[in-house]
Amino acid sequence: MSTFAWVAVVVVAVVALAAVGYFMLQQQKRRTHLRERFGPEYERIVAEHDNNRKEAEQELRSREQRHSELDIRPLTQESRDAYATRWIEVQERFVDAPGFAVTEADQLVTAVMAERGYPTENFEQRLSDLSVGHASTLDHYRTAHEISGRAARKEASTEDLRQAMVHYRALFEELLQNTTQGR
Repeated sequence: MSTFAWVAVVVVAVVALAAVGYFMLQQQKRRTHLRERFGPEYERIVAEHDNNRKEAEQELRSREQRHSELDIRPLTQESRDAYATRWIEVQERFVDAPGFAVTEADQLVTAVMAERGYPTENFEQRLSDLSVGHASTLDHYRTAHEISGRAARKEASTEDLRQAMVHYRALFEELLQNTTQGR
């Protein structure tokens, strides 16, 4: 082989290695972005997809795409104040009617979501939409919703109901803020 041919082979090999390195770097950047944006939700979705990161990451990117098409908006100061007052009332009712207060807390969180522009028809879709901007409180919402379901079946203790209120409050307070994390 001539010197020219060897140089060509080396150049092609270097270009191929550079392309592979660039591809891997981009993939790592996307993965890091998703991990930072979705927090613990990233690992939960990966596990849900039987550790198939490619499928899980595609789902998370789809969530980001859907979220970008939603008209998520901040609350007015008046709305924020009104919701905060309603939350205090719900907490006060907890003393006499804990199960009812938990149901009201769920409804209040849903009302805030709706006013912010989140679709609220389906719980799983709510989780998916919230995961993009509120991943840090998503487990709180899941837990509160699960306890609320048990409460509806009369299978939750007063302590369970108290925990549901704590979990709902975490998401409620975050939704009242006029920012969306990760944006």
